[in-house]
Formats: sequence, structure tokens, C-alpha cells
Amino acid sequence: MMKPIAPPPDSPLVRILVVDDHTLFRRGLTALLARDARLNVVGDAADAGQALRKAQELQPDLILLDNHLPGVSGVDVLPALLEAAPGARILMLTVSEDENDLAAALRGGAAGYLLKTIEGDALTAAIQQAMQGAHVVAPEMTSKLVAAYRGATMGAPASEGTGATGEGSTPPAAEAANGNALFAHLSPRELDILRGIARGASNKEIARAHGIAETTVKIHVQHVLRKLNVSSRVHAAVMASENGLP
Repeated sequence: MMKPIAPPPDSPLVRILVVDDHTLFRRGLTALLARDARLNVVGDAADAGQALRKAQELQPDLILLDNHLPGVSGVDVLPALLEAAPGARILMLTVSEDENDLAAALRGGAAGYLLKTIEGDALTAAIQQAMQGAHVVAPEMTSKLVAAYRGATMGAPASEGTGATGEGSTPPAAEAANGNALFAHLSPRELDILRGIARGASNKEIARAHGIAETTVKIHVQHVLRKLNVSSRVHAAVMASENGLP
């Protein structure tokens, strides 16, 4: 049995509200989170109405929100939950791998988008990251986030009175130059790692593709994030896509 994780001295408890329409899943998730003494599930809800009432009553620090609720999607109830509990961070925890759900959740104010296939340790780590202000997205969804970002960027209307290379826009050649300068301080191996991140590949998949150890990939990922001055793989993936990393 996994030993409970004790909180660091003076570490505040993260008060959590679990919102999911499956009773067994709520109970299992509550039991899982109880193994970490830094986390405290203060309530649960089976539908949007219960979620809104409990969010307002309990004022949790964090809400774990399923996207499939009776009569309404979790994405649709996001704004109301944020209004009911303005101080809460909301993490979607769902089976949906639809990039439209992902994009809608992040636009709606979610602090992250996780899949129910996530391991327990990874979930508690994601909660802690979210409470520190980071946005967390399941590694499996990274490539879809980049695709959604590209679609939004390419679908955005050009500024009035300017063409594709007019004032207020960046010519393609200049974009390439900016991208090259941005990634110039990455080593060839780090560029390979960044390409893998942009594809949404896991550390294990990147390691297998390049014939290196997974622990080595983890070290390279840390170096890439530090050199790009970003805090997450998602930010690195979007940066790579935005700047045309070949």
C-alpha cells in the first residue's frame, strides 16, 4: 500500500470539490486523494446544480470537474462555477479527448485539462502545479492543443487595412528568422526533444524514437523549458508551433 504523503511544514491544505455523475468514481477519487495529506476533499457533486450550490457554500481551492454531466457539459458550467467560487482553480478531469472540448475548457477559464487515465501520483502533482498558478494539460492532449491553437491563429481575420505582410503583421521570412533566433541556443538533441514535445509525444515515446534513456529525456526536457523560459510542456509546444520549428 502506498504510504500517505505528509505535507511540508506550514503547507496549507488544498480544499477540493469533486464533480462527477458517477458515484463510484467520486468515491474512488476521494479515497485516492485522501492518501495525500496535502489534499482535503471537502465535498462532491453529481450534477451542475449540486456543483454550483456546493461551490458557493464551500468555496473550495480547487474543483475537479467532469465534462459529461446530466443535461449539461462541464465546459458549459465553467463560468458559473468560477462566479460561485471566484478563488477556485478548476481542473477538467474527463474521458473526452476532443480538441474542441479542450480548447473550450481553456477559453472558459479552466486551469487544466486532464484525462481519467491519469495515474494517481500525476494527478496530485497536477493539482499542486495548478495551485501554484500553472496550467496543466494531459500529455496526450498536447498535440491537440497545438492543433487547436494553429486553427485559431490561421482562422483569425487579418487586421483591417493590412495584408498578410502589411503593417502590424510579421512577414513569413521574419517569422522564420525570429524562430531560428529563439531556438538557436538549443542543442541539436534539445531541438529533437522539443519537436517530440510539440507532437505530443511522451518522454517514453521520445526516448524510444531516439534510442536514449527516459531519464535522459527528462533532463533534456528540463533544459528546454529553462532555456525557453517557460513552465510547462504545453507552453513549449505552443512556442514551437507558433515559431515554425521545422
